Amino acid sequence: MTLAPGLRAQLSVVVEMDDTAKKLGSGDVPVLATPRLLALAEAATVRAVHRHLAPGETSVGTRVELEHLAASPLGSHVQVGVELTQVDGRRLVFAFEAHDRQAVVGKGTIERVVVDRTRFLARATR
Repeated sequence: MTLAPGLRAQLSVVVEMDDTAKKLGSGDVPVLATPRLLALAEAATVRAVHRHLAPGETSVGTRVELEHLAASPLGSHVQVGVELTQVDGRRLVFAFEAHDRQAVVGKGTIERVVVDRTRFLARATR
């Protein structure tokens, strides 16, 4: 594992019905769902580090702090950017921010831990 603060990644999505609170059950309105926003941010953290992990390693989420600040209706283009801000042994801390064309729609932090994939799965399935 060769990780250092400063690694970045971005993901974007155009909000479709499958991304909405109404569809995901986290509300009854057709706007970007908070769980979908979180999934995008987590996917960006995975993208930021996957090339830097040793063979057999992966990262798993352990902690999230998220503020969903503005609604993004159907058709909105939402971009999520993440930056690795801290590396403490196997613990990784990311800051993220999400924007649509109008405003910052969300921000927060995500913590992940680097694990050996085989050992992790063995413990998870016992």
